[in-house]
Amino acid sequence: MAAAEGMFSLAGRTALVTGARTGIGRAVALALAAAGADLVLHGRDDDLDEVEAEVRKTGRQASRWILDLSDPARIPEAAAQLGPVDVLVNNAGIIRRAPAAEHSYADFRGVLGVNLDAVFLLSQAVGAGMLARGSGKIIMIASMLSFQGGVNVPGYTAAKHGVAGLTRALACEWAPKGVQVNAIAPGYIATANTERLRADPVREAEISGRIPAGRWGEPEDLAGAAVFLASRASDYVNGHVLAVDGGWLAR
Repeated sequence: MAAAEGMFSLAGRTALVTGARTGIGRAVALALAAAGADLVLHGRDDDLDEVEAEVRKTGRQASRWILDLSDPARIPEAAAQLGPVDVLVNNAGIIRRAPAAEHSYADFRGVLGVNLDAVFLLSQAVGAGMLARGSGKIIMIASMLSFQGGVNVPGYTAAKHGVAGLTRALACEWAPKGVQVNAIAPGYIATANTERLRADPVREAEISGRIPAGRWGEPEDLAGAAVFLASRASDYVNGHVLAVDGGWLAR
């Protein structure tokens, strides 16, 4: 058996992380770079200077892939510009909050477009090269709302349930061909998406009181799970949704 550090090494691999500018995407990108991967950093605009500089400080190469995922139809053509990708992390996502009775169809479809349609199309486009080479890792970013219903986020919940299902569907087809497809389901993480929750004293107290770990997560708490699912250590892990939630689902 290979040494433990070899099992988790990403040396010689290229990883594409969507939504890499801040939060979970940034933390995952830096963790993969620290494990030896070169990075392709995705963002909606050219505001990737800081994370690119941090990747380069690890000694790894970094390039940019600029694309607005709110227009998923552009993904197949844009993905053709990419070179070989060994690890794909589908992290980019948006959220729209409103009670279901008032939730606009435009917001519902907008969230599904970025959080589910784009995930499928990018996995399909990048996965084609992985299937041809007989190896690759796709990591979806799911959610606690891949398991639960949530409040005031029907579009986000529907999309994240879909991400969990898509993870399993792709794994069933692609595992025999050497491509592992898995997901990380973050718990309540301190990011821009949860800023409104953290600013609400009632909801913040309700959430914090349920987390056995006694705190909200930080984006860096996902680093180990991402490296594991990107590396040879997870070669026999397929279709799994790994909760990194401080024990939220156990409560």
